[in-house]
Amino acid sequence: MAQVIQHEPAILRRKQVEARTGLSRSTIYQYVKDGAFPKPVPLGPRAVGWLESDVSEWIAGRVKIARDGSQQPA
Repeated sequence: MAQVIQHEPAILRRKQVEARTGLSRSTIYQYVKDGAFPKPVPLGPRAVGWLESDVSEWIAGRVKIARDGSQQPA
């Protein structure tokens, strides 16, 4: 029988998201505003983060678009 390992959700802070995606701060927030990037999760009064799984899915989607030659607005 296969054992399923469940991982706790991980939160990435903005600089980590920038490093993972190659996007700048302003581009990340513009994409969020446009609905083209996952919304951040509030962590405190002045702190936000992104679910690592959401960011990974976004990256995978961008790779799929690039490889399929599909066109999708940013």
